[in-house]
Amino acid sequence: MTEEARRSPERAKRLPRAVREKQILDAAVQVFSRHGYHSASMDEVSEVAGVSKPMIYSYLGAKEDLFIHCIRREANRLLAAVEAGIKPDLAPDMQLWHGLRSFYAFVAEYRESWTVLHRQAMSVGGPFADEVNAMRERAIELVAALVVSAGARRGLAEQAESSGEGMAAALVGAAESLADWWLDHSDVPDGVLASWLMNLVWLGFNDLVEGAVWKPAE
Repeated sequence: MTEEARRSPERAKRLPRAVREKQILDAAVQVFSRHGYHSASMDEVSEVAGVSKPMIYSYLGAKEDLFIHCIRREANRLLAAVEAGIKPDLAPDMQLWHGLRSFYAFVAEYRESWTVLHRQAMSVGGPFADEVNAMRERAIELVAALVVSAGARRGLAEQAESSGEGMAAALVGAAESLADWWLDHSDVPDGVLASWLMNLVWLGFNDLVEGAVWKPAE
């Protein structure tokens, strides 16, 4: 019996569209993370997903469309995980701490997702990088809101607002770079990563919103 014949009963099963799309996207993320966009083949996505290539094209489009769908889904999942981790009733530093813990916990559990988002999509550029940059902008907005909130609690809202977005962009970039480094140093626990970053950035943020600003010596 041929491989195609052995798979045909599974291919023939009627499943809800949402289930099929998840099945295809899960397989595509796996294949894209392993090979990159250019080297990944739709044949392998079809094989891993257990569906025909025509079904992939019908549901999610050609290779470029499929990659966009993968990036968009993983970006939304990542942001949802971070937002769910932030506890609005806590102090800003604890909100940031929980957000970072959620971020690194997501990367730990879904390494293939992060590989697609940060290594594959950004290296290809174009509309793929645009999708990741849109995710980054939303993350910056989240962090900037924490910085402004911290400043407002200390009566320095105006100062925090003037620097909040830039400082948030720096933190998001640092968090991404550390996560990328972690892909090759996975022996470090995700909680330790969050602690490293909190110690690196929050002490500085805290001083800033309290009005303590470093200046170069004369």
